[in-house]
Amino acid sequence: MNPTIDRSISSAVNPSRLFLASCFALITTAFSFSIRAGILPQLGNDFGLSAEQLGFINSMWFVGFPIAMIVGGLVYHSVGPKVIMSVAFVAHTLGILLTIYAGGYSTLLISTLLIGIGNGCTEAACNPLIADMYSGSTMNKMLNRFHMWFPGGIVVGSLISKFMTDAGLPWQAQIWIIMIPTLIYAFLYFGQVFPKPRVEGVTSLAKNFQAMLTPLYLFIFCCMALTAISEFGPQQWVGLIMSKSGASPMLILALVTGLMAVGRYFGGPIIHRLDQTGVLLGGSIFATLGIYLFSTQTGGMAYVAAVFFAIGVCYFWPTMIGFVAERIPLSGALGMSIVGGVGMFSTSIFQPIIGRWIDAERVEKASASLSGDALELAAGQATLAKMTTFPIILIVAFTFLFFWMRNRKSPGHGNESAALKQPQL
Repeated sequence: MNPTIDRSISSAVNPSRLFLASCFALITTAFSFSIRAGILPQLGNDFGLSAEQLGFINSMWFVGFPIAMIVGGLVYHSVGPKVIMSVAFVAHTLGILLTIYAGGYSTLLISTLLIGIGNGCTEAACNPLIADMYSGSTMNKMLNRFHMWFPGGIVVGSLISKFMTDAGLPWQAQIWIIMIPTLIYAFLYFGQVFPKPRVEGVTSLAKNFQAMLTPLYLFIFCCMALTAISEFGPQQWVGLIMSKSGASPMLILALVTGLMAVGRYFGGPIIHRLDQTGVLLGGSIFATLGIYLFSTQTGGMAYVAAVFFAIGVCYFWPTMIGFVAERIPLSGALGMSIVGGVGMFSTSIFQPIIGRWIDAERVEKASASLSGDALELAAGQATLAKMTTFPIILIVAFTFLFFWMRNRKSPGHGNESAALKQPQL
C-alpha cells in the first residue's frame, strides 16, 4: 500500500512514522480498556471494593477521556498535536505507575482518571493529525485503519490478560504491559516534525457552535450517549458478569472486539450500501438481540450472543462521528470531538449505576435463596436485561432518523453552500 500523502505538507514530515505512532497510541488506549476489564475482579478482591466502587473506578476512565478530548479539540489549532501527545504520554505514564503502586480506592480513582486523560488526548490529536497528512479517499481509508486498532488492541489486550490471569500472575504485571505501547509511541513521535493544521472555514468556532445548535446535531448528541453505553457498558463489565456463565469472559471480549476490528476494516461498502442511518438502525436491533442473549444464555451460547452483540455495536462509534462530519460539516472538528466526548461522558455516568444495579440484584437474588456462582450469574444476567433498555430506545430513535433522512441529500465535505442547507429535524 502506498498512501496518497498530501503534497502540501513539509518534506520534513514523516507521515508513515507519525501514523504508526498514532496507531500505538490508540493501542495504549485499547490495552487500558481491556486489561482493566480483565483485572476488575482481582481489584475488587485485593482492595475489598463493592461493584459500585468498581463502577466509579471504571467511570474515571470515561470522565478523563471526554474532558481531554474536548479541550484538545478546542486548542488543537493553537498548540498543535505535538504538545497534546506530550500531555498524553505524561498522563499515561503517571496513570500506569499510580495504578501499579495504588494504596487503595482513592489512588485507583486518580490513576484511572489520568489514563482516561491520556486516551482523550490521543483521540483529540491523532484524528486531525492523520487528516492533515493524507488527502482524498486515502485520508478516509487511513482514518478507518487507525480506528481499527481500538477493537484490535482490545483483542490483543484481552488475550494477554487471560493468559496472565490463568498463569497466576499478579494484576500489577498486567498493568505493566500497558507501558509497552506507551513507550513505543513516545519513541516514534520523539524528534518528529508535525504537519501544520490546515485552517479551513470549518475551524471557525462561531460557525462550529452555530452548526451545533441545530436540531439535527442535538438529536445525534443525545443518541450518542445511548450508543456509547450500549457498546461500552456490557464490554466493561463482561469479566464480572460472565465469569460464572460457563464461558470465558475474556474470550468473549476478544471475540466481540475481533469481529468489530474486521467489520471496521471492511465496513466502507456496507455503510455505502445501507447508508449511515440504515447501519445505525440495524446496529441497534442487533445490539438489543446480543445483550438480551447475554442476559439469558450460558455456556457456548454466550459466544453466539457475542457475535450478535459485535455486529450490533461494530459501526456505532465511527458511523456517529461520520454522520456529524458528513451531514453537519460546519460543526467541524469541535463538533466531532463534542459528540465523541458525550459518548464517553455518558459511559462514565452509567458505570456506577450499572455497579449499583449488580449490588441490588445480588441482594434480591440472595433473598430468593441463591448463593455462590448461581447468585453471581443471576445478578449479572438481570443487570444485562436492564441494559437492553439503551438499544431499545435507539431502535425507536434511529427508525425516526432513517425515515426522516431517507430522501435527504447529504451535503458534501467542505462544501459550505451545501452545508448551510443541512437537513433539520
